[in-house]
Amino acid sequence: MSVLDEHGAFRPSPAAEQYADRALALTLDERVGFLRDMVRTRAFDVGAANLQRQGHLALWVPSYGQEAAQVGSARATRPQDSVFPAYREHAVGMIRGLDPIEIIRMYRGTVHGAWDPAANGNFHQYCLVIGSQTLHATGYAMGVQFDGTTATGDPERDEAVIVYFGDGATSQGDSNEALVFAASYQTPQVFFIQNNHWAISVPVERQSRVPLAQRATGFGLPGVRLDGNDVLASYAVTAALLDDARAGRGPALIEALTYRIGGHSSSDDPTKYRTQEELEWWSGRDPLLRLRRHLEGEGVGAEVFESIDAEGADLAADVRRRTIEMPDPPMSEMFEFVYTDPHPVTEAQHAWLRDYEASYGSEQ
Repeated sequence: MSVLDEHGAFRPSPAAEQYADRALALTLDERVGFLRDMVRTRAFDVGAANLQRQGHLALWVPSYGQEAAQVGSARATRPQDSVFPAYREHAVGMIRGLDPIEIIRMYRGTVHGAWDPAANGNFHQYCLVIGSQTLHATGYAMGVQFDGTTATGDPERDEAVIVYFGDGATSQGDSNEALVFAASYQTPQVFFIQNNHWAISVPVERQSRVPLAQRATGFGLPGVRLDGNDVLASYAVTAALLDDARAGRGPALIEALTYRIGGHSSSDDPTKYRTQEELEWWSGRDPLLRLRRHLEGEGVGAEVFESIDAEGADLAADVRRRTIEMPDPPMSEMFEFVYTDPHPVTEAQHAWLRDYEASYGSEQ
């Protein structure tokens, strides 16, 4: 389903009828804000990829081409909601208040646990173990139920959980177990699949002979398949299903059909498994271009787009500067995230390291 057609015209598909009003309710400023989010994300993404190629990052996982799915769904969340990402949800993190340099620190290898979710819009840690975040999210959503902070009847207080994962993760046992638990306990959560067509090098049609949204029925969940390059569709559907989750109407699954323009990561060579023709076809359906065409049709002037582009360039330049200036972390930092409370074993190890470093310094 879609709200905007490929040329940016507001033309909801028949399946979008029940969601179109939410998209229509968005102000022009909000839609311009969506484009700003998407441009900033892409500028950050391209800049980080360049940093990796120049030796400043150990690895980079791009989100190029998936901006609409992420921005629309993230803007549908509320401050009290909790977000569990995979490892390429850069737009979602920034929308929830995360400084993008925290993502850089993780991929630079200077931290093991990069940020405090409570201080960053309940945006939890990136998870590189494929699919395991679905179980984390489901367990957390069960905890929300036990705490009584959902389905209270107060929409400003009720909480929900959203978890992001890719088409490849749907083949993992963890993801399927999470769907079983979510359906059994009717957890207040939304499973958001970014179907970018390639699980590293395996095409999605080999993983699933039916659309991934149809799998939801087998677990007893509603499933919606949307055009993941349509930011308004992503917003409208996610907002509706998160409202249902907060109200106690149970979990749901979204399959956002999009495309991974870049490789799976900076270690991947997608030319080995996909054709140039396929890449060009999807590149012509760029989500940023679609929204820009829509805004042009709404009368947004060139000066607004120039300002947004400049803002994206400034963000990328700032991240680059801070990355290059980033100091190496102290060795003692490895002890800070082992346990939540002080522990005698790690305290003894830390004391040994301090004594060792002191003796080494005196010899110098």
